[in-house]
Formats: sequence, C-alpha cells, structure tokens
Amino acid sequence: MKGSRTRVFLILVPVSLLLAGILVPVPRFNKPLSIVVESDDGTLLGAHTATDGQWRFPFSDSVNSKYRKALLNYEDRYFYLHPGVNPVSLLRSLFLNIKSRRIVSGGSTITMQLARMSGDNPPRTVPRKLLEILMALKMEMLYSKDEILSLYAANAPLGGNVVGIEAASWRYFGRPPADLSWAEASMLAVLPNAPSLIYPGRNDPRLRLKRDGLLSLLAGRGVIDSMTCELALAEPLPVKVHDLPVLAPRVTEEYISGGQGGRYKTTLDDELQEKVMTMAGRQLKVNSRNEIHNIAALVVEVETGKIIAYAGNISTDEDEHSGKVDMLTARRSTGSILKPFLYAAMLESGELLPGMLVPDVPVEFSGYSPKNFNLEYNGAVPAAQALQRSLNIAAVEMLRDYSPDRFLLFLREMGFTSFERNSDHYGLSLVLGGGEASLLELTGSYARMAKKLKDYYSYEDKEMYLRPYYAEEMREEAAPGTAMPLSAASIWFTFRALQDVNRPLDRSGWESFSSSGRIAWKTGTSFGFRDAWAIGFNADYVVGVWAGNADGEGRPGLTGVTAAAPLLFDIFDLLGQGDWFEEPTPEMEEVEICLESGHRASSLCTSTAMMMIPGSGLSSPVCPYHRIIHLSSDMQYRVTDDCYSPAGMKHVSWFILPPAQEWYYRKQHPEYRSLPGWMPGCT
Repeated sequence: MKGSRTRVFLILVPVSLLLAGILVPVPRFNKPLSIVVESDDGTLLGAHTATDGQWRFPFSDSVNSKYRKALLNYEDRYFYLHPGVNPVSLLRSLFLNIKSRRIVSGGSTITMQLARMSGDNPPRTVPRKLLEILMALKMEMLYSKDEILSLYAANAPLGGNVVGIEAASWRYFGRPPADLSWAEASMLAVLPNAPSLIYPGRNDPRLRLKRDGLLSLLAGRGVIDSMTCELALAEPLPVKVHDLPVLAPRVTEEYISGGQGGRYKTTLDDELQEKVMTMAGRQLKVNSRNEIHNIAALVVEVETGKIIAYAGNISTDEDEHSGKVDMLTARRSTGSILKPFLYAAMLESGELLPGMLVPDVPVEFSGYSPKNFNLEYNGAVPAAQALQRSLNIAAVEMLRDYSPDRFLLFLREMGFTSFERNSDHYGLSLVLGGGEASLLELTGSYARMAKKLKDYYSYEDKEMYLRPYYAEEMREEAAPGTAMPLSAASIWFTFRALQDVNRPLDRSGWESFSSSGRIAWKTGTSFGFRDAWAIGFNADYVVGVWAGNADGEGRPGLTGVTAAAPLLFDIFDLLGQGDWFEEPTPEMEEVEICLESGHRASSLCTSTAMMMIPGSGLSSPVCPYHRIIHLSSDMQYRVTDDCYSPAGMKHVSWFILPPAQEWYYRKQHPEYRSLPGWMPGCT
C-alpha cells in the first residue's frame, strides 16, 4: 500500500509540474512603446512618448555594468545562482512578515519582480505570490539570466511616466545609460521599490537615503572603493527633467506620423548631423536679416546613397514660419539647378561639345522673353562657360535645340518623379524653373551621376540606388542597365565645367590652399526670388542646400549664391578634402577642335588644337562659322568676279558670326574681326 502511494506521488508531481508549466502564463510586455530614432552608431537623435503617454523605450539587450552591479546588490545578490526563486529569501520574508504582523518584505527575486511587473503590479496576495513563483520558474527555463535582467531594466517603473532605465537615464540625467555614474546608477536601482519618491526638483529625502545606503553597501562589499563612494555620495539628485535630444526633428516626425512605436536606426552620422544643424542655424541668422526664415540641407554619401545629415527645415519660428514642413521633400521651383542636366544630355546625344558656341542675345519665343540674371549679353559663348556662368538665354537656346519633350523624358529617366505634366505645360521655361522638384530628388540625381563616374572602371559590379535614403528599409536599387541614361564621359565633362564655377567672394583664391578640396557646384534661384538652391559634390559626398520661405514668399536679393552657397561650403569644410573622379578616358576621343567656335574643326578652321571630347561628340557638326570670302589683293575689300579679276583675288577663311551675335560678341572680344566692306562698285 505504501509503495503504491509512493508511485502515485512520483507520477503526480511531474504531471502537476508539467501542467503548471503549460498553464502558467509567460510574462508578456505588450505595452505601447516610445518612438526612438537613432544614428548609425546607436546615438539617440530624437524620441516621442508611447501612445499611452509613457516614456517606455524599446527593449535593449545591453545593461549598463554599474546599474547591473547596483541592482543585483540591492535586489538580488544571488540572481545568477538561484532558479528564479530564492527559498532562503522567501523563508526570511515569511518570518519577518509574521513577526511584524504585516507585509514588510516580499522576498522576491528579480525574476519574480519581473513577473509582477508584467501584471501591472497587482495587489499582493498569497495566490498572486504563488503565481509569480511559478511564472519566475517558467521564465528561467525560457530565458537566459542576462535576458531576464535586460527585460527588468527595460520595464521597471522609475517614477512619473518614465519606464525603464534607458528612458530614465535620458529624462533624469540627460545622457545614455552607458554614461551613468555610480550615484546615478544606484538611484535608478532603488527606484522601482518606491517610484513615487522621484520628482526632480522636489525629491523625497527618503530617496537620497536609499541611494546613499546602496552606495555604502557597494563600498562595504568591495564593489567600489572608498574614494568613489565619497564622490558618489556628494552627487546631488536630479533637479529637473531633461528634454530628449532633438537632432533630427523632421526624420523623427516622419516616424511619429507612422504611429508605430519602436527603435528606428537611421544612416545619419550624429556628430555631422548636429554640426550641420548648428551651421544651418547660423546661416539662417544671416538670411533672416532679409526676412528669409527657412533653410534646409542634406549630405549624401556617393558610394552608398546613404543620407548622413538631414536638416529638413531650420526656421526662425517653427509655428509662424512653417518650421514643421520638410523642405527636403517639398517641391519647389528649380531655378537654374537643372541646367547641368541639359548640358550633360546634349553631350550624351552628340549635339554639343564643351567649347561649342551657343547664342546669347536678346530673344523672344512666342511671348516668352528670358533674360540673363545680370541683364547683359555675350552674343555667343562656349557651352561650358554658359553653364559655369548660368546664362539663361544660352540655356533656353540649348533647350530649344534639344526640345523640351526630349529633356522631360531625360529627366524622368534620371529618376525625377515631380515633373508630372507634359512638355507643352513647361515649355522652354523648364530649364529655368518652370517645373518643381525637391532638394532630396535633385541631390539624389547628382549623387547617382557621381556614383556612376566614381565607379566607372568597376561599374558593372556595383549596385545603383534609385534615390538617397536614411533607413535601410527605404533603399531602392535600380535594375541593372536601366539606372543611368548618361555615359561616364558626359558626366565627367559636366562635372569639370561645374568645378570651374566661381566660388563666393569670401571663398575666392581657394586654389591657393592645399586644404581646399576640388568641388563641383551649381546654384539656382527661382523666379520671384522664392527659392535659393546650392548643390555641390566630389567623389565622396553630395551636399544640397535650399533657402527661402516655406510659405513661398519671395525676397529681393534671395539668391543661391548669397543665401545657400555659404552653408554649402561650410559643410564641405566640415567634411574635409574629398577625392576627385578619375577621368574615364576609354569613353573619350581625341579630335581636332576649332579654337574659335569650339566645334569639330573643318578644313576651313585656321586655329585648331587636339582635344578630348566624349565619344558621342564624334557625331557633332563641324564648325559652321568659318567660310571662304574673296578679298581684293590688298585685303581691304570684299569682291566678286563681277567687279574684280579672279586672278587678283585673295581667298581667305574667315570666322563669321550672325549679325546679332556679332554685335554683342565684339564688345567682349576686341580680337574679333568683322567682315571687310564691299569694294565700291561690287555688290
């Protein structure tokens, strides 16, 4: 009989334990989480409370070592030795509670406290205590000790609406948990027992007694030395609640608008991000003297497409001047910032060479009369120089030759999505700001060109991103062979022209300093002085800047050179001297070029030189400006065989511009020779 009872007992015990293991719930922490946005190395850039108003950071598997030691010595010295329940502590607590005739000690381990936290700290009853014991035992079977400790650190109530050590560290001390002092770690270790004791500025004296008692205990057990203890005891309790960092407000707002709590890692470099934000604010102060209230900037890594700095909108007053509008994604009139794309497209099609003359005279197209910014005209100007000087009429003449329809198609192939209407809507104004694009889109297109040129000699093995991104889930790769409608040679000659753009006055003479890096750059100013653009790049980075008023108000004197370019070059100073591109010579051809017209030389050109051009330029037209004229023997007059003996004629090749171009061209080119007059009697 006794043996059968023993057998029943031996069967019932494991069965009961198995049933308990199945039926006992595993502690779950399903409370809403704060939105936490971090840089590429895990530095906090911004955060927002959970939907229930709590500062509850997402779980982190790392626990500060000081906090770990303080917590274990205060709460559960034998944490790593027991199976979730410490029988000695439970018996001691039972004895103390019976002796005091009230609950003075719970005897709970950290694992048991975690089980209690999962149930929102319900009333302490014997059945509840038994359940917490079973839950603790089950947790110890499912999780490692370090995982349990991390869960505790992430879910411990630490006063007010602060939950978890990470949120508490930022709110009470303004720094990440890794930087906590012994005094700060000890304060957080004692708080879960009495979270109501903390209220920065009005802290209960009992909180200091608890903290100091723990510090003395740590010193007594040899965890810290006496000097460290004395210094820690002298530290005051926090006197205020700190605001969390706001280093990337527009990026953080984007995640907030998504509404999903969690930890979001970005590609941003926290140090660069902070400095760019500061620099943008400094430039905004200068711009605000002219009632310009918003500025935005970003930095893109050419090789990867990662955005490493994102200043979406720095404003003089966030509420009054639309400071919450992300000006990196807002569509604005492009001004002249698209001119390099037209130049590159015409190089690619073989319709243009860098030195080829393009007209620059007053002109009207069906009521549309573009004008140069300085209201001056050059008659004719080399295409590269027209791009460097951002001459409007030359750009419109080039677009007329290329056609708005083709240019619009080219822009879409380059990745622009903002030009949604047909070419009839934009017309010839497309290259001067008749369409809208975002700074993010513009900077991304320049970055993709730079990427192709940088990786030219191994381009087939490289992946091409469609647009810049600040989070890996945003990365989009282009299909092989469809990403870029430009050859490396066309990009090279475009960038070389932009490298020679005159820098702002305070940057003149940059070539004389070895620390000055090679930068290609372009500015733009929209009609009505509403938008100022500046985009610059080398083989490592592309920097884009926009300045203006988010509400669209124009300001006289608002230009890309004055309002945006200073910040552009400040950022490049910060980035340091970058690499330049290697010349893609396999895609180039050496041909004879007419030095006067910039075209491929004809047999009539009198002054030529061998120059490298894009391979596509072999199909460009030969020089149309040199023609044979017939002169008198003294070369003073033009003659014909009707009025002059052919035997006495001089047949000379002459560089001849159309009359309107010649009239303006001669003012800046005294070496230009107009055609001689007709000999009297000749027509």
